[in-house]
Amino acid sequence: MALCLKQVFNKDKTFRPRKKFEPGTQRFELYKKAQASLKSGLDLKAVVQLPPGESINDWIAVHVVDFFNRINLIYGTMSEYCTEKSCPIMSGGLRYEYRWQDDSKYKKPTKLSAPQYMCMLMDWIEMLINNEDIFPTRIGVPFPKQFQQVCTKILTRLFRVFVHVYIHHFDSIINMGAEAHVNTCYKHFYYFIREFSLIDHRELEPLVRMPQ
Repeated sequence: MALCLKQVFNKDKTFRPRKKFEPGTQRFELYKKAQASLKSGLDLKAVVQLPPGESINDWIAVHVVDFFNRINLIYGTMSEYCTEKSCPIMSGGLRYEYRWQDDSKYKKPTKLSAPQYMCMLMDWIEMLINNEDIFPTRIGVPFPKQFQQVCTKILTRLFRVFVHVYIHHFDSIINMGAEAHVNTCYKHFYYFIREFSLIDHRELEPLVRMPQ
């Protein structure tokens, strides 16, 4: 029997707290606007478009944080099926292998299991979005010049979570009755990155047929 959204995205199954927007800030208002559009049933292609008069960097920041939260929930929900034994390599089928590099502990692209890669990824993103020098929250503090480059890297790596989940674990998603919610999240993500050209088209090849 299909599970309801609350059951599918059970916060008790995730491995880190959600990043939140501070009430009263411009980003919180943009987040509310984005969520209201999603819930209104509007076409997802229209939902991702920049609202008139709004800052593109604020709009991107809101979505990067929201996608991090949502994709973290998706992976947390099915992480019990993604183990060192079942997924010894972080991959998307036989053609695509993703290696980890963070210029800190892993200075060269390193082969990791999928669970290790996911853990490193979520820690890395969490560190970035909580860094005031990259994702400033104070009024009047500008975004750094490399902000969109950082977001491109974050979104590219988050896309790889979708690749791994769809190719290696979609049977589990179906068994949980979660496929409709995962598909909606993926389509929202896909239309957003295409709207603002935030991911190299070559990265999209593993799931090139999915939007249809």
